[in-house]
Amino acid sequence: MYQALYRKWRPRTFDDVVGQTHITETLKRQVATGRLSHAYLFTGTRGTGKTTCAKILARAVNCEHPVDGNPCNQCDACRGIENGSILDVLELDAASNNGVDQVRALRDEAVYTPAAVRKRVYIVDEVHMLSTAAFNALLKILEEPPEHLMFILATTELHKVPATIKSRCQQFSFQRILPGDIAARLHYVAGQEGIQLTTEGASLLARLADGGLRDALSLLDQCAGTDGPVDEGRILDALGLAGNLESAKLMGMVAKRDTQGALEDLARLYSGGKDVSTVLGELSALTRDLLIRKTAPRSGSALLSGNWDETTMRGLSEHFTAPRLVWILTVLQGVLADLPRSSNRRTDAELCLMRLCDERLDESVQALSARLDRVEQQLSAGVPMMQVQSVSTLQKTESEHLEKSLDTICMQVETPAGEKAAAQVSKTPAEVEETPTAPVKTEPPSASIQQQTTAVPAAAGTTDDGSFWRALAPALRDKVPRNAWSFLGNSSMVQGHLEPGVLTLWVDDELVKGVVSRPAVLEAIRVLAQAKLGEAVRVQARVGKSSAGASVSTHDNLDDLLAMGRRFNNITIKE
Repeated sequence: MYQALYRKWRPRTFDDVVGQTHITETLKRQVATGRLSHAYLFTGTRGTGKTTCAKILARAVNCEHPVDGNPCNQCDACRGIENGSILDVLELDAASNNGVDQVRALRDEAVYTPAAVRKRVYIVDEVHMLSTAAFNALLKILEEPPEHLMFILATTELHKVPATIKSRCQQFSFQRILPGDIAARLHYVAGQEGIQLTTEGASLLARLADGGLRDALSLLDQCAGTDGPVDEGRILDALGLAGNLESAKLMGMVAKRDTQGALEDLARLYSGGKDVSTVLGELSALTRDLLIRKTAPRSGSALLSGNWDETTMRGLSEHFTAPRLVWILTVLQGVLADLPRSSNRRTDAELCLMRLCDERLDESVQALSARLDRVEQQLSAGVPMMQVQSVSTLQKTESEHLEKSLDTICMQVETPAGEKAAAQVSKTPAEVEETPTAPVKTEPPSASIQQQTTAVPAAAGTTDDGSFWRALAPALRDKVPRNAWSFLGNSSMVQGHLEPGVLTLWVDDELVKGVVSRPAVLEAIRVLAQAKLGEAVRVQARVGKSSAGASVSTHDNLDDLLAMGRRFNNITIKE
């Protein structure tokens, strides 16, 4: 009868245990010197060797001819314990024997001396499943056990074990086994079993096992069912995984905000038999690596999973900012947690990709933060420098205003909705101080300009009476969203006033300002105005009435950025 690899190759001595040297060496010394405890508590994740070490320790303490703390596995005691014929060593499953009656029966039986070995050993697996009454019944015998009795408790959830139990045991914490150690063990087992396992395949299985050698052996057993070498391709096909190249390609679509391409990739992977939760899980792992690389470029290399090569990581990292990666990882983790309860997993995965490619579909605070980070970058790169005598002084002033404005907006986004009134931006005296700018003297426009109906650019250094905007507005009809054009095309609601390097849109109220001051709308107006003027121009929206020929006496170059921060805080306009 065929025996599973993880059972067939279970370690039989402490020296065979992989990746737990800090525990096996201690147990060997205790057995060799006879300084044994009456109770042990083994903790750690699945597949790291807890039950294996418990069985080895039970044989070692009863072995007739121990070798440096290891059981010989040849004497009658070792063979009897291993095949289950000696009933003095008993393995219990606390998940199915968790009642107080079972523990009381165990306690009453434990007082009798063993019949065939020196010590009676009870191995209680998943001990955290015991009820409160069962734990209380176990306390007394754990505190004052007979000399012939030993308890070995094992659990994967240490926080569920009462402190009164932990204080009566020697506790050993089993670590996750390193991928290199798992790969080496897989190569050894594959060689003994005649399985053609490639180096890349062993590395992939070691990463998929997530620190558990038993999981790695089970995966190897699953992938070795057909003829031929067990390489990356066969493993990915057998386990329904997308693979590193596919996950990197999908992340590239997210970076470019290509929703159609991302959905087509997901459909292709789904048709090929890939599980959507696995695809999103690989995408989450890649996002984590990108975030660590972004936030800790020097010391974070040791924390990376190593699933993706340096070229791929560098190429993807250039297209993401840290706030957006945090938001992407948050969305993926939330969707992965909800997928087991989903009625349509594919639809949930598609909605997840849509949100990742277009932040406007997500109204969470993290999505707003990612969108705001993108807007800040565009504004900081697109605001033109005013033509003044001292460019260095203006750059310093602009830098100081930008830093203050960004801090204010970040505070507003994080403010709860119930505190809107307290979060309104009010300029302090320090913020009001700005570089003095002399008022620009303008000449009254001539009648010919007032009567002009076609787009005639205003000369540099002059202002107009609104004729430039009246000529420019009709050309925006097909270049801005329909809701924005309904305001921009109405001269009674939006009036344009051109100054040197600045086109100000005067609107009636905050609602109209919120629509026309969107980054995409302002950018479309700026591009068209710059093309007609032949020089750099900045576009801003303000609430109030335009006075023809008058110029604004003072001007804050980042008022539009502050206004955008208020709009994000109020969240009254949705894109």
